[in-house]
Amino acid sequence: MAVASMTGFARVQGEAGVVRWTWEIRSVNGKNLDVRVRIPAGLENLEQNIRERCAKALKRGNVSVGLSMKRDEGEAVLSVNERALEAVLSAIELLKVRVPDVAPPTLDGILAQKGVFELKEQEDDEETRAAMIAALLETLDEALEALVDMRRGEGAVIGKVVGDQVALVAELTSRAETLPARTAEAIKARLSAQVVALLDASSGALAPQRLHQEVAILATKADIREELDRLQAHVSAVQELLATGGPIGRRLDFLAQEFNRETNTLCSKSNDVELTSIGLDLKSVIDQMREQIQNLE
Repeated sequence: MAVASMTGFARVQGEAGVVRWTWEIRSVNGKNLDVRVRIPAGLENLEQNIRERCAKALKRGNVSVGLSMKRDEGEAVLSVNERALEAVLSAIELLKVRVPDVAPPTLDGILAQKGVFELKEQEDDEETRAAMIAALLETLDEALEALVDMRRGEGAVIGKVVGDQVALVAELTSRAETLPARTAEAIKARLSAQVVALLDASSGALAPQRLHQEVAILATKADIREELDRLQAHVSAVQELLATGGPIGRRLDFLAQEFNRETNTLCSKSNDVELTSIGLDLKSVIDQMREQIQNLE
């Protein structure tokens, strides 16, 4: 399964009879899937269907779905407004009673009265409307597919960048592993020097038990084996997730936090200039990697 970003855009047009429409879908980064729908009046009953289709195609991101529609001029139908006609005829009967000498109105005159004749566009029947709705949803699916393709294309680029960055983390971790200061002899010599410094500072007043405690603390600080092992384990986890693909953004973000935690501990334990330099390089790469991960679904 491909890795996808959360950023994308799709625009698809469609038509059915005299109706034409355009779907536009935009998506940007988001913690969860948040879908906002903007559709013309009269189609509100489609909103739930639209949300369900978005949820099926997408897992994360702030998504904006817009539908614009235009109806071409169709065949007009001329009809008689019965209520308006009855009102005009009633008025004529009243005039005949009150003004009997006036000539009766002609048919042309009656029909010329405002509102008697109405020119309306022919309304769609249920079958025509159902066909239009089906076509609308079909083109929505096309737009979602185009959006997913775009997000996957961008995701492939980001995944390659993250893969290169985690490979650099692995390389820096291996360099820390093989530093001369990491050898047993170097650690032993460094601890011996620190013990001598403790004894000199205490002028021999340091109790044996307290001395053992201080030596244990120094030994713990000198040992970065656990941090290096965890860094290597996180590298393997990220590489496995990138190979698996799918909606992995949340898990990668968690691993980026763990990378940062282990690197901070490594830097705090470091008493070697070269190890500190490697730790700072690790922090820089991990920060860059996390920025990229924020864009992944």
